Amino acid sequence: MRLNFPNPSRSFDATRNRVLFWGYDSVIEIPFFVEAEALHKLCPDMKNVEVGLLKAFDVAKNRIHEVADKVYLRGQEGYFAYILTAEDF
Repeated sequence: MRLNFPNPSRSFDATRNRVLFWGYDSVIEIPFFVEAEALHKLCPDMKNVEVGLLKAFDVAKNRIHEVADKVYLRGQEGYFAYILTAEDF
């Protein structure tokens, strides 16, 4: 993996119904969002509310990090943040 994920923090974005987390390329912080639909694909039994989405993120964290690394490596330079969708999984 090119990215590191030393920060275990994640937060719920209620406005857009997604989870925010951060990866690091050396010292550069890279924000990522995982859409609720993607989390539901990874954990079909989860509830589509804040607690359920955060739990789904925690359960699938390693897979999410792998996909985040692949999306980042695609070279979407100039992006403020990367959004992981169901299609990415």
